[in-house]
Order: sequence, then C-alpha cells, then structure tokens
Amino acid sequence: MADSQLFCVAEERSGHCAVVDGNFLYVWGGYVSIEDNEVYLPNDEIWTYDIDSGLWRMHLMEGELPASMSGSCGACINGKLYIFGGYDDKGYSNRLYFVNLRTRDGTYIWEKITNFEGQPPTPRDKLSCWVYKDRLIYFGGYGCRRHSELQDCFDVHDASWEEQIFWGWHNDVHIFDTKTQTWFQPEIKGGVPPQPRAAHTCAVLGNKGYIFGGRVLQTRMNDLHYLNLDTWTWSGRITINGESPKHRSWHTLTPIADDKLFLCGGLSADNIPLSDGWIHNVTTNCWKQLTHLPKTRPRLWHTACLGKENEIMVFGGSKDDLLALDTGHCNDLLIFQTQPYSLLRSCLDCIGKNSIMLESQISLLPPKLLQQVLKKITFWAAVNHREEQRVQKEETENKYQWISSN
Repeated sequence: MADSQLFCVAEERSGHCAVVDGNFLYVWGGYVSIEDNEVYLPNDEIWTYDIDSGLWRMHLMEGELPASMSGSCGACINGKLYIFGGYDDKGYSNRLYFVNLRTRDGTYIWEKITNFEGQPPTPRDKLSCWVYKDRLIYFGGYGCRRHSELQDCFDVHDASWEEQIFWGWHNDVHIFDTKTQTWFQPEIKGGVPPQPRAAHTCAVLGNKGYIFGGRVLQTRMNDLHYLNLDTWTWSGRITINGESPKHRSWHTLTPIADDKLFLCGGLSADNIPLSDGWIHNVTTNCWKQLTHLPKTRPRLWHTACLGKENEIMVFGGSKDDLLALDTGHCNDLLIFQTQPYSLLRSCLDCIGKNSIMLESQISLLPPKLLQQVLKKITFWAAVNHREEQRVQKEETENKYQWISSN
C-alpha cells in the first residue's frame, strides 16, 4: 500500500464531533468550505484514529443516519457515541442519535432515539454537554423557538413575526438519562446562572460541570462558572486570581487532572483566531498560560479529547475567522503533552524514532513487546510523512501568494 493511502487522514472540517474510547479517537460530521459554499461532511462516514499506530481509517455507517450537520454535540457513554442537535440546510435539530463504537465486526450502525419519555430541548446547535452518572446534561446553544416557547432562559437575536419563530441564545439545562431513556429538566436550586450563550465549552471535574466563555449577544465572554451536578446549584461567576484568558468562543475546555482544566484556541472578541493554551487550577482559581505552544497554528471550532496518557488531541477546526474568511479548515492532529509520558511510552517512542538504526535488534524482542514497537514505528513513519506533506503544502501556498501579490 502506498504511503499516501496508508498515512491518509480524515478530511478537513470544522464544527464536527470527536470522542475517545479505548485506543481510538472517533470523528464524525462537521463541514468544510468549497468555492464559498458550506459543504457538510458525509453522514455515513466515521473516521477512527488509532492512538498507538497513528493511522486513520474511514468506516461506512449504516442504520438510521443523522442528517449531515455541523454544531452537533457529541459525547461518549459506555462505548456509545451520542449526537444531539446541530444545523444543516433545513435548519436546527433537536434529534438524538447513538452508535455503538465497540462493535465486534467493525460495523457502525446509527440508531435514532424515538422511544423516550419527557420533552427534549428545543432545536439548537453550538451547545455543550456534561457527562455524569450515565446522563447527558446539555447546556445552552443557539437555536429557534416558537412564540409560545419563549422563556427567561432565551435571549432573542432575530425573529420572523409572520411565522412567529424566534432565534437566539439559551442558558437552560436539559438531561437525558441513558438508562431510563428519559428527558427532563432539573430544578435549579440556587445561584446565578451564566447568561444565555452558544459556542461555549463544558467540562466535568468531580460532581461539578464547568462552563467557560462563548458568544453572548454581540460579544464573547471569558467567564467561568460551574453547576453542581448533585445539588443543581450554580456557582455564579468564579472570581479569578491573577491573569485570565482573552474573551472567546469556539474554543475547547478539557479536564486533565482532578483539579485542572485545559483551555485551547477559539475566536477572540476582536475576531482574531487564537493559538493559545491555558491551564486552570480549580483549587487556587488561577489560570496559567502555556508558553511552549506553536503560535502559528491557531484553531477554532475544533475538538479536543483526552488521550490515554493525559495528552490532549486537538483535531480539525479552522485557522481563520469563520465569520469573515471561511477557507482555513484543518485536518491535522495537534497533540499537547500535559505531563511526562510513562517510561514504557518513552522507550517505545525512542525505538520508533530510531528504528532504522535498531533494525537488527528489534526482531529479538518478545512477541507482545514487538507488536507495540511495530505500532510505534508506524506511528513515527506517519508523523514524518504528514509533516513533510504539510511543509510542502505551506511552501506551495506561500509561492502562490507571492506570485499573486507580484
């Protein structure tokens, strides 16, 4: 098999869903821009990334397929990927689907959840969710409501008076219990909730569901809140000690320890794509900016998932301001190390990087260890191949820009 096939990657995209389960990163949905048109990625494709070997593979899906969408909310519970909401050419969705990722025969079959109790949220996209006690807990998002559905949890942005439909931002909380197949809204017992918003991000630490930033009316925020997922009380805006990240939306927030959250990228309040990374300590309420991240590779409306050794895997997203120049969708995988790798992982990486020099000795390894080494050799071959391709692409683009400007 040619290197170009073996080392293929998932297509460029933004507004997609991604989760990690076991040794694999799974990517579904999203959109890309082709000749100024928004094109949604195929709804019958799911891409898997083998964390050990670094290889991507596309799988065709069957069953009750969701529409091809962007801005859906994806989450994984017990090996099942759940997709809620999103936006396509027909408007906003409030449908819920799931697919079992732990298939024995490699067949991925979508199921639409229709036999449920309770009332689902109104249609929306760019929402987030917390996973807690086998429940999907959704917060916020941008969507539409009828006049009879208007409530305090909704800030109106636009309206069609003729059809009595209103568009805007939400700050309501909805729960889907995956065990009982039931939708319900918890009774919020106290505290000041965050303002209605979309393109924010959520993360769980212990029994607290954190939320950071997002689009609020005509601005973007850098506020941090949490909801106690046992008592259903809001923290109010958390007072930060020291410096805070810029206001932003379309960013990610990922738990990396029992008391730490990793913030990555987004679009700033002045419409600048961001490449920064921050770690928040919930014990001290301090943000710390990371200084070693590449400043030339901004990301917004990407995904960020926690790997097996606390590495953050950032996939896709855009490097441009999507609202002004929607051409910079990405498909490279950025991996951020948040703690030292295990000794085994470090040794495997060393062998994988120096496989040519160690070629005569690798075959002497015990079978189980040999399989791990062979995967790491493939991993580093894939990394080197993709980096060469990226550099060649950048050189071609720079050459084209130079010719155009002259």
